[in-house]
Amino acid sequence: MSNKEKMGEGEKLQLGTVGALSLSVVSSVSIVICNKALMSSLHFIFATTLTSWHLLVTFCSLHVALKLRFFEHKPFERKAVMGFGILNGISIGLLNLSLGFNSVGFYQMTKLAIIPCTILLEILFLGKKFSKRVQFSLSILLLGVGIATVTDLQLNALGSFLSFLAVITTCVSQIMTNTIQKKFKVSSTQLLYQTCPYQSATLLFFGPYLDKLLTNLNVFAFKYTTQVTMVIVLSCMISIAVNFSTFLVIGKTSPVTYQVLGHLKTCLVLAFGYIIVHDPFSWRNILGILVAMVGMILYSYYCATEGQQKAAEAAAQASQAREGESETLINVENASTVLNKRPPVWSKEKD
Repeated sequence: MSNKEKMGEGEKLQLGTVGALSLSVVSSVSIVICNKALMSSLHFIFATTLTSWHLLVTFCSLHVALKLRFFEHKPFERKAVMGFGILNGISIGLLNLSLGFNSVGFYQMTKLAIIPCTILLEILFLGKKFSKRVQFSLSILLLGVGIATVTDLQLNALGSFLSFLAVITTCVSQIMTNTIQKKFKVSSTQLLYQTCPYQSATLLFFGPYLDKLLTNLNVFAFKYTTQVTMVIVLSCMISIAVNFSTFLVIGKTSPVTYQVLGHLKTCLVLAFGYIIVHDPFSWRNILGILVAMVGMILYSYYCATEGQQKAAEAAAQASQAREGESETLINVENASTVLNKRPPVWSKEKD
């Protein structure tokens, strides 16, 4: 493969990654705004059940796309698919429970803990290495998000335990998203299509009970007006892009990068709330967002720089390997030439 072809593939990969990141940001911020209107203005506060509907609609839309041959179905280990899908569903339920049994500030701390926990798990079990520069940029990011979002920290035993479980299951499920795609060589669409039924079934079963526990209200007894139904449908439509982009981003980048992107979304939602909705804002929110943005910029810069260095090293190693093969081939040819040379045959008959 020529250098031009390699550069072309690299540019396509970068464009694909940028597109995935952009889709994730736009869809996530959009669904937060939509769900905020649904829960605050229309008083539909059944978050876990709503998430199960999101996953069900996503699966149905992907099934239609499969029938229209927009992607190919690629089955792999059923146990891996089922375990991964159920784990994802459980992690979503635990995050909602963590929010319900803890203060908002402690819940934000729980979300911040996902990045260092993911890094620790990848170092311990996958042997992955993170440079000091990347660690430094992530520290700045977490500091900024903490300043912007963490307010009151009210601890309780049950809430802390649920938060711990939520962090562990979320980290493992996101690491598995990246690992499964690479191990079985499946696309984000193929993986999402196969795991959606298990995620949706898990939340459809437990969702109403969790929502009843957290709200003391029955989701089936709620009065579904035309306006509420329309906003729920809109939320489900947006969730297709959210779920798809989640798998796409983790598959193309890493679980840590996805979490960094999640904190960028948090800052954007805070800024949107201040500019458009005129939510209460303070110098602390502004300072936190600015610090977080510095951390994100540094993280992006360091990751891009290290990625280029790795690509250059890989190209150099490939070049050395080709040179080594060429030298070996020349030596073999020289050796065969020597072997083909016969000693002079002296005639027994003398002149």
